[in-house]
Amino acid sequence: MTQWQFRNARNATVGGSLAALAFGLATAQAAAADLAITVANVANAQGKVLVAVCTPETFLGPNCPYTAAEPARPGSVTVVVHKVPPGTYAVQSFHDENQNLELDRNFLGLPKEGVGFSNDAPMRFGPPRYADAALAVAEPATRTTLSLRYLVER
Repeated sequence: MTQWQFRNARNATVGGSLAALAFGLATAQAAAADLAITVANVANAQGKVLVAVCTPETFLGPNCPYTAAEPARPGSVTVVVHKVPPGTYAVQSFHDENQNLELDRNFLGLPKEGVGFSNDAPMRFGPPRYADAALAVAEPATRTTLSLRYLVER
């Protein structure tokens, strides 16, 4: 093999490796779904409906990796969270009526704004368990519905 052939063979290998890497990255980026969450029982048109798609480690906390919001309106609001990798997650939602991006609570610690979880997971003497709220997200899109619960008299 001449020096020129060796250089071109090496460049072809590097070029092929780069092409494979680019294809792998494109495939990894394509491995994501749009999760459409219909939030039912929205009490009024004040503020926004916020949703968070959570892993077991982030569930019930402020750092869920995938979030979205839509303006509130009485009845149902559909919020779409884009680019969620396929897997199992739990969705938490609340009606942020005063748009302070916090779930307001009363003096007993009960939410003053509507809250909801995927699968309408039961809240028995506290927040639901992740296992009760877990749902599978698959490509290209997944749809789910949850209902807000207003726990404090309005």
